[in-house]
This record gives sequence, C-alpha cells and structure tokens, in this order.
Amino acid sequence: MLLKKLFRTLWQYKAQFISMVIMVALGIGVFLGFNVEWYSLEVNTGEIYEATGFADYRIYSDKGFSPEDLEKVKAISGVEDATRFLSLNVSVKGSTDTLALTVSENINVSGMLVMKGEPYSAEDPDGFWLSDSYAAANGIALGDPLTLTYQTITVAGTVKGLIKSGEYLICLPDSTQMMPDYSTYGFVYISPVMLDNAVPAIYKAFAGSLYHQINVKSSLDKPSFVESADHALGTTRLILSRDETISWSEAQGEVNEGKTMASILPVLFLAIAILTMVTTMHRICASEKTQIGTLKALGFRDRQILIHYSAYAMIIGLLGTVLGIAVGYGLGWFIMNPDSAMATYIDVPSWTLHAPAFTWIVILGIIAFLTFIGYLSVRKMLQGTAADALRPYSPKRMKHLRFEETKRFKRLGFGTKWNLRDCIRHKARSFMTLFGIIGCMVLLVGGLGMKDTMDAFLDIFYEQSINYTTRINLDEDNTTPEEGKALAASLNGDWAASRAVQIGDKGYSLEIYSVTHDKVRFADTEMRIIPLTDDGVYICSRIARDFRLKAGDKLSFSPYDSSEHYTVPVAGVLDSMTEGIFMTDTFADKAGITYNISSVFTDAAEIPDNPHILNRQSKQSIMDSFDIFMDLMNKMIWLLVIAAVILGIVVLYNLGVMSYTERYREMATLKVIGFKDSRIGRLLISQNLWLTVLGVLIGIPAGAGVLQYLLTALASEYELKLVLGLSTWLVSIPLTFGVSLAVGLMVARKNRNIDMVAALKTAE
Repeated sequence: MLLKKLFRTLWQYKAQFISMVIMVALGIGVFLGFNVEWYSLEVNTGEIYEATGFADYRIYSDKGFSPEDLEKVKAISGVEDATRFLSLNVSVKGSTDTLALTVSENINVSGMLVMKGEPYSAEDPDGFWLSDSYAAANGIALGDPLTLTYQTITVAGTVKGLIKSGEYLICLPDSTQMMPDYSTYGFVYISPVMLDNAVPAIYKAFAGSLYHQINVKSSLDKPSFVESADHALGTTRLILSRDETISWSEAQGEVNEGKTMASILPVLFLAIAILTMVTTMHRICASEKTQIGTLKALGFRDRQILIHYSAYAMIIGLLGTVLGIAVGYGLGWFIMNPDSAMATYIDVPSWTLHAPAFTWIVILGIIAFLTFIGYLSVRKMLQGTAADALRPYSPKRMKHLRFEETKRFKRLGFGTKWNLRDCIRHKARSFMTLFGIIGCMVLLVGGLGMKDTMDAFLDIFYEQSINYTTRINLDEDNTTPEEGKALAASLNGDWAASRAVQIGDKGYSLEIYSVTHDKVRFADTEMRIIPLTDDGVYICSRIARDFRLKAGDKLSFSPYDSSEHYTVPVAGVLDSMTEGIFMTDTFADKAGITYNISSVFTDAAEIPDNPHILNRQSKQSIMDSFDIFMDLMNKMIWLLVIAAVILGIVVLYNLGVMSYTERYREMATLKVIGFKDSRIGRLLISQNLWLTVLGVLIGIPAGAGVLQYLLTALASEYELKLVLGLSTWLVSIPLTFGVSLAVGLMVARKNRNIDMVAALKTAE
C-alpha cells in the first residue's frame, strides 16, 4: 500500500521532485566535475613526469658544463641521478617554424616518452625524435626528412619517433605567449652522437660547453641543494627547482586553480540545493499533513510513516546523484578531453578522468543528509495525536511588530503591508529566495566579469604594450652589444637584453630596454601605459609584493655566474607578464651592468638574413595562440550563465510555489472579498521583485568580491586587474530580473485555481 502511495505522491508532486532532482544533480555535478578536473590533471601529468624522469633541479651556466662538473654534481649526497642537458631554439629549414633542439646525455633524466616509432638510441647518428603534437599540426610523419639550422650550423636527418616530454609539457617559446602554438613551435630530441657529428669543431674545442644545463633528480630541499651544488661547483649558479619551471609550475598552477574553484562554486550550488531541499520537503510534508494523519489513524506506526516519507528525500538524493555523476564526468570531459583547450595547453599522452576518493565520501554524506532532512520534515508533522495530525497545515500566528504601529507603515499601501508581513512571518523562505538570487548574481557577475577582465588584460598587454610587428631573437652569446644595436638601428627597431639575477634566494629576470621607436610599452599597476625613466629600476607587482618594495626604496640583486652586486633605487612598479626587473639601457650603463642584446622589436616588412638572428616571432602568432584560450573561456562563461539561469529558475520556482502554498488561505480570503486574480498575481510578483532588488544589490559586490578572490588565487602570475564592463551590467541585472519576473508570472497563474470554500474551511 505504502509503495503504491509512494509512486502516486511522486507523480502528484512531479514538478517539485523534478526541480529538486535538477538542483541536487547540479550541486553534485559541479562538485564532482571541478574535482575530477584538477585530480585528473594531477594524475595525468604525474604519469608523464614519472615516465620521462622530470628533473627536480636545473643548474644553469652561460659558460657550459664539463663532464667533470656533472660528476661533481652526481657526487652530492642526496642526488639520485643527473644529466648534462641542452635546449636550444633552432629554425626549421624551409619554414618560419622554431623547434627546441634538445639533448639529454642520460635519457632517464629529462627524457622522453615515445608515442610512435623507434625507441630512442643515444648512439643514433641521424635520428630525430619529434614532438607528436608539432608533427600532427604540420603534417610530418615517421620517416620524413627534417633539417634544422642554427646560425651556420645545419643538423639534418629523419624523423624516427614521435614523442612527448615532461620538460615540454607546456611548450612555449617565451613568457609573452600564454598558449602553445604547435603549428609554429615545438621540440625535438637528438642523440649526443648526432650533436657531436653536427658541430664537431665547437664540441671538441669547448669540451662540451654546449651543455649549459645540468638537470638533477634529488630529494633535497632547495636551500640544501643550492648550498651543496655551489660548494661542489665552486661558484654561485642559477638553480631553479621544478616549482620554478613552466612545465611544472603552470601545470601545478592549473591543479591548484582547480582545487580553489572546487572549493567555491560547488559550495554555492550544494548549499542552495540543500537549503531548497529543506523548504521543499517542508512544503510537501505540510501538504501531506492530512494524509499523514490518515495513515496514523489507520494504525500505521510512526516509524513506518517516517520511513515512507524519508524515502521521498532519499529518492531525490539518489536520482540527483546519478544524474550529478553523469554531469560531473561530462563537465570533466568537456574541460579535459583530447580536443579541448586544456589538451592544447598541457601536452600529456592521454586524458583519463579520475575522481579523488573524498568526493565519493562527500556524495554519500549528501545523500544521507538529504534523507535526514526528509526525516526531520515528516517527524514534525507526526507530533501529537492522530486527530492533531489530521488537521490541515496552518501557518504560525503572526504577532504585530512595533514598526507596524508607526505612521509611516500605516501610510503604505495594502500590497506593501501584506508582503512585508509575509517576509517577516516566513523569514527562512524569504532568506532562501534572497540567497538564490544572490547566487545567481554571483555566477553572472563572476563569469561575465572574467571576460571583461581578460579583454582589458589582452588590450593592455598585447594590443597596447606590444607595438611591434616582429620580434627578432638574437644569439646573445655570439652577438656583441654594438652588433645588436646596429641591427636594431638598421630596422628602425627597439632592443632588449636580459640576464638572470638573484634577489634573496630566488632567481628573476633582469630586462634592459632601449625604447626609441615606441615598439615596446609598459603598464603600471593602474593599467596605464607609462615610459621607463633613467632614474631607477622598475619591478613587477609580484616582486613588490613579495619583498614589500615601493617606488623610492632600494633593491639589491646579484647576477648569476658573476661576483657583481648592485643596489639600485626603485623608480616604479609595473604589471607585467614577466616576473622580473626592468630598466633602460641608459640606467644600466650608468650602473655598470654588462649585457648582451637578446631581442629586437621592429615593424620592418623585410628582415635581411643575418648570422646573429636565431629566429623571428610575429605579434600575430602570439595573438593567434589566444584563440583557443579565449574559446575555452567563452564556453566556461556560457556554462556559468546557463547554470545561473537554471539555478534562479529552480530555486525561485520552488520557493514561489512554497509561498503560494503557505498563503493559500490568505489568497482565498482576498478572492472572497473581491480581489481579482490579476491583482493577487501582482502581489505575488511584487514580493519576488523586492527580494530580487535586494539580491542584486548584495550580489553585485559579492560577485565582484568572489571574482577578485579568484583573480588573486588563480591568476596572480598574470597580474590581472578586476574590470567590470558595461556588458556585465547589461546582461547580469536584466537577466536576473527577467528570471525572477518569469518565475513570478508562472506562480501567479496558480491563484486562478484556488478553491475558496475548501481553503476557508481550514481550522486556525
């Protein structure tokens, strides 16, 4: 009997059950999806790091490392393995593409994972093991010939393997580019033998000085390793931990961003789902009060009735969970599939979805908690005798409040007084309606505000700051400052030089600029374009924050591979893509800082061949790399907008129907004394609109606050500044009001079906 009644009641309240299942599915789906995203990324990247022997430390030297230097590093206690390593950007003959030519003497450290083709051989004289992503983007197959050039040196051979590598998990030519573009840039491994054959004179003359890097696997912490390495090598070197490399830090940054997102948005959805569940179960149990009393009068025990009505909540939880798991994995796959922007950004062998163990514990806990909500709701209706339970539900008595006796209140219209009293009488329902509207606004302001913020970021750092057409990268080791300046002058361009420096125990980039043709610009912390002056250095916001520096303070730094030490005044703070120090060439010359020119920025249509030029990079190629990134961001924004609309509709409809149920007798009274359906409908809609106005006023700063927190926690390396443009206001506010009005109209139509006689028979 109770089983048949279970299905009949489910059908009777199908709209409410469906809406609650949707809310639970959304809550669990968003919770699971965001956790699947970061955990899958952690597992998938961890697998390639392990398979390719990703190094824990990288030691750099401009002069290169000898085999004896390598043995000294290997002899350090706590070092598991090490290799001399070469990574050098070279040109692909017959195209404008660039490849990172890579050699690892010990392939167990900073090695590769062969996806297709022959196994790697350290003795192979003419084999290339090429990035499979670059090969796919450029139509290169196994067995194809490939020729690489570096100045006057040519390396030719055939493609023998297609690979992936942890060292190039995020394959970027430099810090100006946010997304990889495998159609123009990739990486390739060759054997030490092939390197020796290609550059025999240089290799023999300098005793292996081409290896400017030693990569190390070690369990030592950085301070201990740096101290041991400096002692072993007899000088201070630039040493970067895996946390300071792009392939590790950016990937782990994505993982940490996922964890942060998983701790914010899912909480909002789950909280609203649970709060709505409380109100829905209360309303259903209130509507079923007579049925509960009848069952009790027929002899059913309280325990049986409790189990019966708790089953409704459990069914909602189970169905919502099943759908939520599908939504969660679907959301994870949307972000983490092989064709996604994430797969373009992070180049791993496979994209498999994994969920952390705690998510299943939380999901089981949610089901149990939802069932407990149903239990508490029906338990309240079972209090007293069967006769008490048989009486229909009636709202609690409303006491007159002191402000109702004021003249101002008495001047208010009937509708305003009625809605104010109702909000005060039903505080929980009013609060949850307000909470739902605030949640809707937070999602809309956060999503649309992120788009405005990114648009402003791209405008400043890529449309305005990059004022050149082509960036020319020079061989700074073999180019004198005079030769670099002469090349820049012949192309009517500006130039830059860079050195690795140390502040405290951390490495940074020192960038020296000569800007005479307005090809490179800089933005301050207010996102305004400013010129560099000759009276000090400029530091990025992260250095200013980490070392608590401001304009007028003194900054001390030391270049690596040098005994030099400089203390200079800080002229200003910049927002920058590069974490470093910036100065003019005039100030560098005055301070006695030596440098070699590394880049020239020009608008020249034709760039003549020059032995000092390594490669070229166009501004358009940098901008093109953002297309996929912006496409993913736009999809995520639309997902947030859709989620906000669904959230608003479901929450407001549920609570609107609850309001209708709780005021059923009052509306019947209004109809009896002559109120028309249209006027009663306006009373219902007006209360929704009041709460919407309040929700919007609270939701705007709340959404901006959440977005600011996310920008600080998720994108601090890009130094993004919060921007809320006109489009955010024109979409978020009208859309929220539109949802509220639409739901209000749906609920208001119900008053046409009020049974005045039945309603007014209810005992108070």
